[in-house]
This record gives sequence, structure tokens and C-alpha cells, in this order.
Amino acid sequence: MTDMNHRISKRQCRVAAAVMILVIMVFAMACDGRKNQAAQEPPKTGKPTIRAVPVLVAPAAIKTIPVEIRAIGNVESASTVAIKSRVTGELRDIHFHEGQEVRKGDSLFTIDPRPFESSLKEAQARLEKDRALAAKAMGDLRRHDMLIQKQFISQEAYEQVKASFHALEATVAADEAVVENARLQLGYTSIVSPISGRTGAILITSGNMIKANDDNKSLVVIQQIQPIYVSFSVPQIHLAEINRRIQKEALTVRAIRDGDGASLETGKLTFVDNAVDSRTGTIRLKAVFDNPSRHLWPGQFVNVVLILGSLSDAVMVPSQAVQTGADGSFAYVILTNQTAEFREIVTGPVFNGETVIKKGIQSGERVVIDGHLRLTPGMAVDIKTDPESTPSQAAKQSG
Repeated sequence: MTDMNHRISKRQCRVAAAVMILVIMVFAMACDGRKNQAAQEPPKTGKPTIRAVPVLVAPAAIKTIPVEIRAIGNVESASTVAIKSRVTGELRDIHFHEGQEVRKGDSLFTIDPRPFESSLKEAQARLEKDRALAAKAMGDLRRHDMLIQKQFISQEAYEQVKASFHALEATVAADEAVVENARLQLGYTSIVSPISGRTGAILITSGNMIKANDDNKSLVVIQQIQPIYVSFSVPQIHLAEINRRIQKEALTVRAIRDGDGASLETGKLTFVDNAVDSRTGTIRLKAVFDNPSRHLWPGQFVNVVLILGSLSDAVMVPSQAVQTGADGSFAYVILTNQTAEFREIVTGPVFNGETVIKKGIQSGERVVIDGHLRLTPGMAVDIKTDPESTPSQAAKQSG
């Protein structure tokens, strides 16, 4: 029994020794791993490492720019005429096509002239008859003039002959007026264009009866598009400047195509309304355009630029540099030590993607145009030339 207990005790001792050796080996391996990791890590200096923020920059420059007012304008025809007949009759011929350009005096429609020709002939015949009667009455009056002088007839008889003559004279004058009116009515059977312009849709076809001056029906509408007007409204704050400048020179107005911003036509300001619209606080203006290329069309909406003059020696920066904060506009300026400085600025007009800086930035200073989001005052910057290397552009590319 004692030998058995002794053998068990020796076995337990060997197991315990093996476990102890295994624990010591694991501990030693762990210590070696920590040493290797510590050797790979850079030594700590006590201050966090701050990376420079990549940004794009552009210089502020001195430029001369036009002073402009932008608005939305509506194109209006210089003249619009709804063609109607001045006589009643059957429409016989149409001498143009829909959408055709016509000139003043061009024939448009012909109404059956035969009834009016008959009326004219009848009036002319009546005139000839009354003229003959008036000529006979004149001869009678001359004979009665001699008879009254010799007192061969009474004064009453003489007055009767004289009255008959004057009555026939009046009848002849009335007949002449009837003939003239009949000739005028006959002329109305040929309808000509009163203006030069472009025709619209033909609203009636040949063979239909037309009523004179029908309020409910026009034959065609003609719009004059050369020249053409564009009306637009601007805030009343610009009224004094517009009136001051228009007294010195004609103000230029440009019509701009929506989308690509291409200039369609250039015209002159011709009209300033005599009252400000109290509902909107705007003043209505109108410009005339020669419209040689017919880019402007009645009823069309266009972007309008009214040029008031020019602003010289203006400090300009790309509009992307201008940011808006709680206290107004600001920009980041890059100093010579490659750090960003926060600047509060006062802005002016915007022209071709650039903004006028009235206060806060000098010509030649570099401003940040991309990479603002990660900037804080005094932060170091890494100026990039490749737009895709900035954080904001990289985010756009990944999006």
C-alpha cells in the first residue's frame, strides 16, 4: 500500500512539473511577441501627428467686369394683327401657306368680287343718269335767268327751277359717294397683309361664307418678329441706376438661351414703365431686338441680361471659394507658411463663375476653392493640382 502511494505521488509530481514547464514556455513566447510589436511601433513623442489637408487653390485677380441685372423675359411680337374681312361674301382663294413669311401689301385672301362689281356698275349708271338730269336742269336755269331779267316769268317759277337744279347737284354728289363706296367695297374683296410678319394657322378654308368684321372668327393671325420685343421685370432697387444711365446712353440687353448660356440676340432698352408694381416691388422694362436670325419667337421665355456699365479694378475670386457661415460670407486664404487663414469677406456681383470681393481679400492672395470641409483656421494644407486628389472631388468620383 505504501509503495502504491509512493508511485502515485511521483507520477503527480511529474505531471505538475510538465504543466509548470508549459506555462513558462507560453509566458516566454508572449513576452517575445510584445517586444517585437514594441520594436515595430514608432516611438511616441507625446504629441499627435496632424496630416496636412489636401486643397485646391486659385489666386485673386484684378479684372474689369460688366455690371449686369439678370431676369426672366417674355418675348412679344412688335405687331400682332388678326386678319378679318370687311365685307360679307364667299372666300374664293387663299394666296399663302400656313407659317409663311409675308410682306406688307402681299395678297392673302380673295372674296368673290362679282356681287360687288355689279353694285359698282349699278351705282355708276345711277350717277350718269343724275348727271344728265343735272345738266338739263342747269340749262333750264340759264334760260330762266334771262327770262326773270325781262320779267317774263314770276319770281316763284324762277325759284322753283333754281331749287330743282341744286337738288340734282346734291343727288349727283350723293351718287358719286355711292360709287366711291361701291368701289371701296369691291377693293375689300382682295385682302392684303397690313404688316410684314409670319402667318399662323389658316382658320378658314376656301368656299366658306365670311361675315364682315366677325368678332368670333379671324381668317389668320400675323405676328411681326423683325423687330421683336422682350419684356421683363427687375427689382425696384435698380430703378434709380437704370434711369441715371439711360439718360446718358442706350442700355444694351442680351437674350440668353437657357441651358448653355449662349447669347441669342442683342438689343436695346426702349421702355421703362411709369409705375412700380406694388404687389411685387418690381419695375417693368422692354427691349427691342432686330432678331436677324429669328432666335426669338413670340411667347417664348428667355433669360435676359441688362448691362448697366462696367466695374473696373475689381478683385475677383472663383465663386467656389466663397462660403456662407452664421456671420455671413467667408473664405480660406493660404498664407506663406502653407496654413489656412479664415477671412470674413464682403462680396459683390457674380460674373462668369467669379465673385467680386469688396472687402477681405487682396489681389494675388491664394484662396481655397476645394477642400473646405476639413479645414480649420491655422491648419496646414497640401496644395494639389489634380482635382481628384481633394476630398470633395474624391467623394464625387466615388459617388
